[in-house]
Amino acid sequence: MSPELLGWSASLILVVTIAYQVYTQWQSGDSDGVSPWLFIGQLVASTTFVFYAVLIGSTVFIVTNALMALSAVTGLTVCMVHQRRDKKAAICEQARPRIT
Repeated sequence: MSPELLGWSASLILVVTIAYQVYTQWQSGDSDGVSPWLFIGQLVASTTFVFYAVLIGSTVFIVTNALMALSAVTGLTVCMVHQRRDKKAAICEQARPRIT
């Protein structure tokens, strides 16, 4: 197997795995236990790796890390939407009059 094919294969596996995880998080409607800092760290690291990959001229790493940065933004958005929704639900629950 050529190094280029190996790199693209690894890239595909990584990107599909992460994309599926973010999709599952969105579909479940729940981000409990998922810290937004995970996605912030991933975004910073992936963006930095894109710059590094440009400097060394690695197309595989440029594409992979650009897609990983996109998945980080998507995951962070999903996490924030869920947290905002949960916070609103908690506020509404507290404000609801109790019938005893």
